[in-house]
Amino acid sequence: MPAVGFCGEWFIFTCDKKLVAIHTKQARESFVFDCSTAEKKPNNTKDVSNGDGGASEETGSDKVLAFAVSPSGKLVALTDDSKRLVLFHCEPSWQCISIRWVVRRCTSLMFNQAEDQLLATDKSGDVYSFSVGEPQREGELKMGHLSMLLAMSMSPDDKFIITADRDEKIRVSHLRSPYNIQSFCLGHQQFVSALLVPPGHPHWLLSGSGDGTMKLWDYESGRKLQSWDLKEHEETSSSEADKQKKPTVCRISCSPDARHVAVQCERASTVHFFTVDQDGEEKLVPHRRLSLPHCPLDMTFDPEGQLWVLMDSGDAPLQIYTHRRDSWESDAESPKLIRVTEAFKPHWETLEASLRTDSRFEHLYKVNFDNVAAYLQKKQQRLEEQLKRGGTQNANSNKKARK
Repeated sequence: MPAVGFCGEWFIFTCDKKLVAIHTKQARESFVFDCSTAEKKPNNTKDVSNGDGGASEETGSDKVLAFAVSPSGKLVALTDDSKRLVLFHCEPSWQCISIRWVVRRCTSLMFNQAEDQLLATDKSGDVYSFSVGEPQREGELKMGHLSMLLAMSMSPDDKFIITADRDEKIRVSHLRSPYNIQSFCLGHQQFVSALLVPPGHPHWLLSGSGDGTMKLWDYESGRKLQSWDLKEHEETSSSEADKQKKPTVCRISCSPDARHVAVQCERASTVHFFTVDQDGEEKLVPHRRLSLPHCPLDMTFDPEGQLWVLMDSGDAPLQIYTHRRDSWESDAESPKLIRVTEAFKPHWETLEASLRTDSRFEHLYKVNFDNVAAYLQKKQQRLEEQLKRGGTQNANSNKKARK
């Protein structure tokens, strides 16, 4: 699935096998890293062939799975389907620092605030730590889980690591001693797909799930502060199937000034905005719902607080929205949008439409089997058969008695 982000003034997007960086304010040459032409895995590198259901690096497609930007905006990392872990620095110029190899395919990446560690979560539920200062050093296993990890966040002081898995659990652990669990944040009914510790609120945690809700937590205590059912904020749907379907929260993003929180749901052509209410006790309140011309694929705030939205459209895949007069307005004539779109479109047009709309979460929903209903139905059938047999036996005995 395509993804977007910012590294300083560089707009970054991943598109199938490529990571592309375009400067938004200067006419600098775009940086393109193509995983299909990158260094191949050495034969002597350790590999776990059964960690991904029997897959090995020979079956990798080089498709970019995740990327992360460091807090300072000077470092970028990506991981792909062939189990590469690539580290870049982008200032004063883009350069690939190292290519390492992960044991299993990763689901998310994140730098710590000190920028000396790069953490990676994988499909088997493990978290590995990779050194930034020693870019050739192998990863160190930090912690494990019993289920696939889908999202990760960290406290601003690097004290806690927060992980979310397919089994509806959010775990808060001490980063230096991950076996020491601080708390669990429990309450979601489906897999947890997005996490965010918003800037300016170091004790808050926002989580999104396949159950269609976003929740606000005090993560150190595991206490739930607020919860919103995003389906209630959607327009009324005429389709009965759509009414039953829960929107999956796939991205939660916060503006640099910590005033606005944007929430994106998969295959929904709206973005939900929340604001911080500072009257009395601080809390989040629903603010606006922005209707988009196409379904968003990803979104991110730039350093100036403008929201960039990548949409499933061949004509205008990128849009910028600016907060003006208490509403979010499209800024289609922005010079930086025009500059980025011109450099962006050649890569976007080569991406097949089917790859843009593939669901990342469809296979994560748990299937429930109603065994009780089937059991009660069979039980009722047995009782009816017994009653029939009992009635037949009584009739036969009455006949014998008359004779």
